[in-house]
Amino acid sequence: MIVAAKRFVSIGECMIEMSGGEERQYRLGYAGDTLNTAWYMRALLGDDWQVDYCTALGSDRYSADIRNFLEANHIGTTHIQTIESRRPGLYLIHQEAGDRHFTYWRDNSAAKLLADDRDALSRALHGADIVYFSGITMAILAPRARGRLIGAIVAARDAGARIVFDPNIRPALWSSQRVMGSILTAAATIADIVLPTHSDEVPVFGDKNAEQTAERYLELGVEEVVVKDGSGPALAVSHSGRSEVPAEKVETVVDATGAGDSFNAAYLASRVAGASLEDALKSAHAMASIVIGERGALIDPARLKR
Repeated sequence: MIVAAKRFVSIGECMIEMSGGEERQYRLGYAGDTLNTAWYMRALLGDDWQVDYCTALGSDRYSADIRNFLEANHIGTTHIQTIESRRPGLYLIHQEAGDRHFTYWRDNSAAKLLADDRDALSRALHGADIVYFSGITMAILAPRARGRLIGAIVAARDAGARIVFDPNIRPALWSSQRVMGSILTAAATIADIVLPTHSDEVPVFGDKNAEQTAERYLELGVEEVVVKDGSGPALAVSHSGRSEVPAEKVETVVDATGAGDSFNAAYLASRVAGASLEDALKSAHAMASIVIGERGALIDPARLKR
């Protein structure tokens, strides 16, 4: 069980999101895997929690809009660095053959430099109770920057933070499958909780089922593993228990973007509140079922509370 905490810090990339696409009409928003989870954590946690986002942005109009957007939604921006020569990345979502397809423009993304300033990174994680990062966070960084990020996270863990990692495997972001597998494994070894997606893990690690995915991470020293599997059952395993809960049936999937990220948030928020593995999985499935029924990665927190 996660001990009750007061500060959640999520590390990664916030991008400009263009969603929709009907008749070539798109809706501009802001999203990114670790931001999505921070968004839903903010919606689910009490007011006694501080939710901060750690990234880098530019000094352009859209970077300013992102800061204002986060602040308006009570997500802390104090530890967002400004990189003058860079801009936010952008991605476009379109639906085709019943599935999502993404096109990215992120070569000049400021977030790629979020771990270049060791002191700024250390300040961002100082005093954190839960630190959250993902495989995408690692993938966008240069090799030395990955080392700096791992070092900062280890220091936060040594100071008492709980570390949560979603491998969120995206092969297109990596130079090779070998590098990807080794870096994701290294990142998992410093985490207390890992939240993999089984179907993503299979091509990289060859797991035959969710049980094998969970066991592989437990053998690395991870205390708690939650294996997602799309519309299939989710499995939560720790050294003291195990639970498997089927996904909720959804008649129509409008947009699955952010579903896994919202699942992670609902699971973590439930565990922080003292829920069992089973009840946390039920909450996570319920959250994801709401998110896939609306367009875009972030939905109105008032919708969740209703």
